[in-house]
Amino acid sequence: MRVDAELDRAAKAIDAAGVVSLACHVSPDGDALGSLLALHLLCRSQGKESVAAWPSPAHVAPHYRFLPGLEDTTPADQFPARPELMVTFDCGSIDRLGRLTDAARAAGELVVLDHHATNTCYGTINVVDADAAATAVLVRRLAARLGWPLTRPAAECIYAGLVTDTGRFQYSNTTPEVFALAEELARFDLPIEHITRELFEKHRFAYLQLVADVLGRAVLEPGLALVSAAVTREDLDRHGVDVEETEGLIDLLRRTAEATVVVLAKEAPEGVRVSLRSLAEVDVGALARAMGGGGHRFASGFTHHGTVTEALELVRAALSG
Repeated sequence: MRVDAELDRAAKAIDAAGVVSLACHVSPDGDALGSLLALHLLCRSQGKESVAAWPSPAHVAPHYRFLPGLEDTTPADQFPARPELMVTFDCGSIDRLGRLTDAARAAGELVVLDHHATNTCYGTINVVDADAAATAVLVRRLAARLGWPLTRPAAECIYAGLVTDTGRFQYSNTTPEVFALAEELARFDLPIEHITRELFEKHRFAYLQLVADVLGRAVLEPGLALVSAAVTREDLDRHGVDVEETEGLIDLLRRTAEATVVVLAKEAPEGVRVSLRSLAEVDVGALARAMGGGGHRFASGFTHHGTVTEALELVRAALSG
């Protein structure tokens, strides 16, 4: 009931606002970016002025560049310093907003849309539902509360968020509600084959060569039922691949039959990005929170300000303990 009440409050705030400022977390994934763009497109379709941005680095992974509305987003340095109303998407804590954190703190009203159980509820209105398969699900509910009909471009963005966070409808969060929403979205004659290829299947040959190197160095530790791998800055430079291109690499490691926990450490400008996946009873969300990160029981991550080796050792020690 609290989620419903907060949805009502969010709808009223958006309806009353002159300008809606939208933001998602740094290095946005499919759910964060799809949710942001969906509401941005819906605002525009209703004549509601909106701006949409995410913190630098400004570029997005190649497999999201087909999403409608991306060309109408705003650089982070042009985002309003004191938004009248600000909405954040898929962002579990305010610090994940990077350089947009100050704007969030200065906002007259701050609406948080998220489905992470670890969300710190940093907004004045917190639409946080850990039972929702994706933040995109909450965007659809919010649009219904506003009485705004979906458009085909918005439906495409919501579908992208839904399909990425359910792992193409293969993860345990794939519920009857998920299939019902997918059916509604598909009625907009979405180019599902094209969306699927862009999100999951199309990669540059250079990326495939990098994957071969990384998988060749992957380590299986039967005692911990752990498979681990690392993407180094040397790997990225040698193959001419950006770290954002490697987002789906961990899904290849998840295929390991002998592993119940998967970890991938990647050297990035801000530190070592550590992605975790659990295929059994291990709660990797709790593990990530202990490292200053967050996420879900079966999928989480954190950033380590040290070396790749140190990051992997932290995970091993946590699993051993």
